[in-house]
Amino acid sequence: MAFVLAAAGPLLRRAPPFARWVLSLALIGWFVVLTRAEPSVLRAGVMAGLGATAFALGRQRDPVRLLAVAVIGLVLLDPLLVWSVGFWLSVGATFGVTALGPPLAVRLLPVAITVGAQLGVAVPSVLVFGRLSLVGTVANLLAVPVAGLVMLVGLPACLVAGALPSVGGVVMIPIGWGVGWVDAVATVGAAVEPRPPWSGLGWLALVVVVVAVARGGGARAAPAGTPE
Repeated sequence: MAFVLAAAGPLLRRAPPFARWVLSLALIGWFVVLTRAEPSVLRAGVMAGLGATAFALGRQRDPVRLLAVAVIGLVLLDPLLVWSVGFWLSVGATFGVTALGPPLAVRLLPVAITVGAQLGVAVPSVLVFGRLSLVGTVANLLAVPVAGLVMLVGLPACLVAGALPSVGGVVMIPIGWGVGWVDAVATVGAAVEPRPPWSGLGWLALVVVVVAVARGGGARAAPAGTPE
């Protein structure tokens, strides 16, 4: 959703405030319908709509608060979402990225965001799948930037390919490369993912490293006292 809004940024910035808000909501709604309103997309769409509304009103746009309001509103409208694993994972990952990632980023950037996302989905992953992916922490670093580029370039490329079928094959070549890369990362990651108990030991070691680095950074950042 962020990439879609970023792609439309030049157009949105030229519009008056009210028109910008209306266009933003229309673009968000179009994207939600285009992606068949999956639970994770609904979460992203509602959060983006709340963020656009808060910006138009000059209100604070705290991501964790937006996430909480979006979850409450969606569950009230469709209580069956509480049984959607995709919704659990989307909410958990977003919470991890927005609440856990920034404090870790002081010392662990760029790993902090993916570690936060993995920690955010820990509970549903263990409950549903019986384990939490260890390799996913590294796989996200390799796949997410390319996946974002595919989304950013893919939407206008698809529109061009649909309007001009003669150049569609050429326009979609880099999109195919990007999708192939993400698929390859997922395939290799699944193949090398350690099984229990090694995955648990790996996460234990990762948590120890994260805590040690975070505490070390905090100790160095604390001002030293001077005797009177």
